Amino acid sequence: MTQTDGKTTLKLGVLALQGAFLEHINMLKNLPTVSDAIPVRTVEQLQSVDALIIPGGESTAMALIAERCQLLEPLREFVKQKPTWGTCAGMIMLSNEATGAKKGGQQLIGGLSIRVNRNQFGTQKESFDTFLHMPEIVGNEPFHAVFIRAPVITDLLAEDVKVVARLEHKVGQTNAETIVAVRQGHLFATAFHPELTHDSRLHSYFVNVALDHYKSQ
Repeated sequence: MTQTDGKTTLKLGVLALQGAFLEHINMLKNLPTVSDAIPVRTVEQLQSVDALIIPGGESTAMALIAERCQLLEPLREFVKQKPTWGTCAGMIMLSNEATGAKKGGQQLIGGLSIRVNRNQFGTQKESFDTFLHMPEIVGNEPFHAVFIRAPVITDLLAEDVKVVARLEHKVGQTNAETIVAVRQGHLFATAFHPELTHDSRLHSYFVNVALDHYKSQ
């Protein structure tokens, strides 16, 4: 965190073990409240950032690489204290419980009191995009949400988990009103890929969540 002329800016990290991390970094670097945005592959890099994005990708592979790099436990400690946003596979990693995992299950970072179902919509060819209304966090203009082999949130496991977005129409066998984004304190999760659009409103929102978190300390 940096203070310059009364303005606070943050250093953001994007977990860069696997998945769509460069797109997040490029979007963050255009935000005036971000002093730097770096890929995170080591414990030292993780400890240097004020907030973290866990990107989309393949959650099982991400967990295996994190374990091999001895990052899993440091990540678990990080999310207890510092703002973290998981997108798609990142949301799975942040969840406390996940169904639909491959045989033998997978390691999760945890911290976010939700249960998710992996690959809710099927294979890559069932990927889709839609518009979501989230007036409380991005204003009245709908957000273009891209879903790629996406999970959904099936259960909220704590009373302080706030629903941010729901599907607005049925997709395949998945009903309208299914939860696709939540916030719990300094943790934020979306089932879709905001970094694959040109709309930085959710990235700005997350940085503001992080700023508010540090102001309250």
